[in-house]
Amino acid sequence: MFIVLTLVFIIVRLAPGDPATLMLGPDATPQEAIELREDMGFNRPIIIQYADFISKVAQGDLGKSIFFNQPVLSILAERAEPSILLTLFSLGIAISIALPFGIASAYYRGTLLDQSSLTSAMLIASIPSFWTGLILQQYLGTELGWFPVSGYGGPGASFGERAYHLLLPSLVLGVVNSALILRFTRASMLDVLTEDYVRTARSKGLSEMNVVLRQAFKNTLIPLATVIGLTFALLISGAVVTERVFNLPGIGSLVVGSVLRRDYPMIQGTLIVVSGVYVLVNFLIDMIYLWIDPRVKY
Repeated sequence: MFIVLTLVFIIVRLAPGDPATLMLGPDATPQEAIELREDMGFNRPIIIQYADFISKVAQGDLGKSIFFNQPVLSILAERAEPSILLTLFSLGIAISIALPFGIASAYYRGTLLDQSSLTSAMLIASIPSFWTGLILQQYLGTELGWFPVSGYGGPGASFGERAYHLLLPSLVLGVVNSALILRFTRASMLDVLTEDYVRTARSKGLSEMNVVLRQAFKNTLIPLATVIGLTFALLISGAVVTERVFNLPGIGSLVVGSVLRRDYPMIQGTLIVVSGVYVLVNFLIDMIYLWIDPRVKY
């Protein structure tokens, strides 16, 4: 996280342009730009700015947004709901697609089902999510009218209405991210299905459903937990384009707008929070290993 903090601080300031001039607009006088830079601390030596930045982050202060004139954490809290729900819905769709097809593909290895699943996974992984989103918007949203094409509902919208608005973008991200989970599921199942304990289970007369799901699939959960956890973290940080396509007021749209406005504190705070979530998810995955397989702790 310290490395992330340092890189975020450096990269943001390497970008060309003057944030004070961008904030004030083209009609601002040079004196007004100087006063704003002094007020925001941009005129201080870079090492002093860095030390002040690290000190504040250590106290949980991510700064105050230049554009919104509000604390960064409060703005992120307001924008977190659409991104979190979009991530959870997308992950649920990805898992519901990938696990059944991945297991069936491994069980019927070499068949038409197997080849079709692999080909579809490769095709889905190769298509940009924004293109998929635009196509689904046109056919499922505009022509058929099954889903809203953009937005997150009105200010007083219920949870059901907001979830309805998230279905189409969740479908886009879920389908795209199901490809990796499907391939991991298939590869893990292929390794397990050739183990001696699987043959022993069959020789004892257990049903194929029991052998595949309870004996074999159970022993693929560690690699699957890893890829699912990483997919969750990537969805939080990687839904920027999809949020823009569907005009969702989430963290992704907030990042894009902050970059265009050169809102230093907002960019830094968002990247810090997202990287922190990524680290936390990886830690939780390691803890889940102990629950999945008690042998890990030995």
